[in-house]
Amino acid sequence: MTQTPHRTHPAGSWRELLGSRYAPIASVLAGGVLLEASNVYLTTSLLPTIVGDIGGAEFYAWTMTTFLLASVVSSMMVSRVLTQRGAVQAYLWALGLFGLGSLLCAASPWMWALLGGRAVQGLGGGLLAGLGYALIQRTLPERLWARAAALVSAMWGVGNIVGPVVGGIFAQLDAWRVTFIGLAVVSALIGVVVVRALPQTTRMRSSESVPWASLVLLAGGVAAVGVASIVPAGFGTGVAIVIGVVLGAWFLRHERRGSNGILPRVTFAAGSSLGWVYITVAVLAFAIGTEAFIPLFGQEIGELMPFVAGLLGAALSLGWSITQVFTANATGVRSRRLLITIGPVVIAAGLAGYGLLQHQGPSALVIALWFATLFLAGAGIGLGFPHLTVAALGSTSGEEEGAKAAAAVNTVFIIASAFSAAMAGVLVNLAMPDVVDAARLLMLVFAGVTLLGAFVARGASWGIGAATETETYETETP
Repeated sequence: MTQTPHRTHPAGSWRELLGSRYAPIASVLAGGVLLEASNVYLTTSLLPTIVGDIGGAEFYAWTMTTFLLASVVSSMMVSRVLTQRGAVQAYLWALGLFGLGSLLCAASPWMWALLGGRAVQGLGGGLLAGLGYALIQRTLPERLWARAAALVSAMWGVGNIVGPVVGGIFAQLDAWRVTFIGLAVVSALIGVVVVRALPQTTRMRSSESVPWASLVLLAGGVAAVGVASIVPAGFGTGVAIVIGVVLGAWFLRHERRGSNGILPRVTFAAGSSLGWVYITVAVLAFAIGTEAFIPLFGQEIGELMPFVAGLLGAALSLGWSITQVFTANATGVRSRRLLITIGPVVIAAGLAGYGLLQHQGPSALVIALWFATLFLAGAGIGLGFPHLTVAALGSTSGEEEGAKAAAAVNTVFIIASAFSAAMAGVLVNLAMPDVVDAARLLMLVFAGVTLLGAFVARGASWGIGAATETETYETETP
C-alpha cells in the first residue's frame, strides 16, 4: 500500500510576508536592524567632520569600539527583556535608548560626550538587532521564517550601502548633528508602527537571574579585541588578542558548565547542531571584517575616486543582500543543507580571487573583476544565512529558551564581526606600507579561515530537518 504524498505545511512566499497582513511586522523587524546596521557605517563617514568640529582625534577608533561593546552587552539581554516586557514594550525600550543616544550625540560639545551618546545608542541598537531575530518566531508563522530571516539579516548589507551614502552627503553639508537628530526621528516613527502593528506577546517573570558572569567575560573579551585594533601593531596587539581569546574561551566554558547563561542550554547538548550553527554564523560574519579596508585598497591600488571605491566596498554586502532574497525560497531539506555547506567555500573563492587580482595599475577589466569577486564572496554569506537562522529558531522549545536561541544569532554575529575587524587591522598593519601586499595577505588569510568553515557548516546543516521544514512529502511503503 502506497500513501499519496501530502503537504504538512503550506509554503510561504515573499508576497505573503510583504502583504497587508504581515508587512507592518516585517517593517518593524527589518527597520530596527537597519537602524543598528546603517548607524555603524553612517557614523564612520561622519567622523572626520565630527573630529574637525569638536576635536578628540585620539579617540577616533573608540567611537566604533564603544558602540559595538554596548551592542554586544544589550544583545545578550534580549531574551530577558522580551520575556519580562513583551514585544511592544521591549521594542519601545530599545527605540527609546537608541533615540536618546542619538540626541546625546547630536548635542555633544566634545568627544567624551559623543562617546557617552554612542554607548547609549549601542545599548538600544543591540536590543533592536536581537529583537529583529527573536520576534520572527513569535510574530510570524513558521512557513515565513526563512524569508523573514533573509529580510532581517539583509538589512546589515543594506546598512553598509545606505550608511556611507547618507553620512557622506551630510558630512559634505557639514551637518553631522542633523544626521543624529534624523536617527532619533526615525526611531520615533518606528515606535509609532510598533504600537499600532506589533502584536502583544506573553509577559512572564524570567525563571533565571541576570547572567552577570557571562556578560562580564564576553564583554571583556570583545573589549580586549577592540583594543587590539587600535593600539600600534606589535607586542601590545598580540597581548590584547590573547586576552580576548582567553576570555572568550572562559565564557564558553562557563556557559557549558553553568545553569544560567546567555546561550540556550541545548547549545551544548549531545547530538545538538545548534553549537555548529552558531560557529557557522561566526565564520560567515568573519568575512565581513575585510570591508573596512576595501575602499582603501580601491583608492591606493586602483586609483579609484572615493565614491567608486566606496561602491567597491559595498559590493560584498550587495552580494549578500541580493542572494538571500533568492536562497530563502529553498524549501527542500537537501537543498538547504547544501546551501549552508557550500557558503564558506564560495566566500573563500571570492576573497582569494580578489586577493590574487591585486597589483598596481590594474586595467578596467581587472577592476571589474574586483567587483565580481567581492560580490561572489558576499553571495557566499547569503546562500545559507537565512536557513541557519531558521535552524536556530527551531532548535528549542519554550519561549525564553527560544528567544535566547534566536537572539544569540545576532550576538554571535556582532562578536565575530568585531573580532574579524580587529584581525583585519592587525594583518594590514603587518604588511604596510606595501598596500598590495597588505591586500593579498588580508584576503588570502581570511579566505583560508572561511574555507575551514565548510567543515563546521556541514555539522550546522544537520540542524535543518523535519522540525523546520516548510514543505514535506512522505511516502509510506509496506
